[in-house]
Amino acid sequence: MRHLVQDFMANTLLAIGASPAMAHSYDEIEEFQQIATGLVVNVGTLTSDWVASMQLAAKTANALGKPWVLDPVGAGATAFRTKTIVSLLKLRPTLIRGNASEIMAVAGAAGAATRGVDSTAATSDALASGKKLAQEYGCIVGISGADDLITDGKSIVKVSNGNVTMTKITAGGCSVTAVACAFITAAPEEPLLATAFALAVFGISAEIGTQAGAKGPGSLRVEMLDALYTMKEHHIKDIIQVGAYT
Repeated sequence: MRHLVQDFMANTLLAIGASPAMAHSYDEIEEFQQIATGLVVNVGTLTSDWVASMQLAAKTANALGKPWVLDPVGAGATAFRTKTIVSLLKLRPTLIRGNASEIMAVAGAAGAATRGVDSTAATSDALASGKKLAQEYGCIVGISGADDLITDGKSIVKVSNGNVTMTKITAGGCSVTAVACAFITAAPEEPLLATAFALAVFGISAEIGTQAGAKGPGSLRVEMLDALYTMKEHHIKDIIQVGAYT
């Protein structure tokens, strides 16, 4: 878990009615996983001790039959980071959610490049890599960008909600991964659609936040939390943009 994202991620989860716990210690991971309904493994801040905790958490979630989500933050930036992500991928997450460059780096796509947590590629560029990962590891892959693409290796769903200011908010990507995990725990039989609607709702919160008067990333961050907390079904129906991608 990246240190700097924990506040926004936790508040995002609280706003949608979930109950977050930011646990890192190897000595308590198994106990926490007993009471948790889902798990997010975010590799943003890496130390050898934390890697061991991440691996134990994923193994425990698998043993308990609980969904877990991998956020491969900065994949490809360093050998240690990429090696860690690959080791976690072998534990078969329910969902991998990252930007296009991260997904391409994880899949080992030729010429994939990354700038830390920033993407250097469009989501469509990473679709083949995403499908490859989904097929090989039996998981859902969510590729975030101007248009989000979500695939199970066969079907592809496109989400077009959100705005460019979201990309200027630190922890935005990490938080939408957490929202996706929460949605999957609520609909474990439909992880593809759960992920798509999670990304859509998060994007809708940015659209509503902008309409409410957000003038930049600072005010949008606050408005998004309020929008997630007050969002009703009609808000979603009015502006959701989710459909099949061809």
